[in-house]
Amino acid sequence: MTPIKPYLIRSIYEWVLDNDLTPHMLVDSETEGTVLPRNYVEDGKIVLNIRPEAIHGLTLGNETVEFNARFSGKPMHIIVPIKAVLAIYAKENGKGMIFDQEEYDETDPLPTPPGKSPNRPKLRVVK
Repeated sequence: MTPIKPYLIRSIYEWVLDNDLTPHMLVDSETEGTVLPRNYVEDGKIVLNIRPEAIHGLTLGNETVEFNARFSGKPMHIIVPIKAVLAIYAKENGKGMIFDQEEYDETDPLPTPPGKSPNRPKLRVVK
């Protein structure tokens, strides 16, 4: 099953734009694979304005969010793995979604409860 998070990011992004608001994305800059302007990172996080007028070539994929932007006049290609996205919201009213940092990888099976064997089914007689 594919993870739901990239679909939620895309839908909230569209909702924010449809309401003429400014989409912002909160990113964990310490996640492996991020390519970000390190001068703008505070406490391991960065807020990115992803309004179409502020960026170019936005791709909201299932694995990464990518776009081109300028920071202090310097062009940069931004890469944000989906797992690094902590929130997407409207700047004007804060409405959007916050994602759990500790969320398990949705492509992995659910964890097995303690004391249960995932390989042996249990059968019982019901009368």
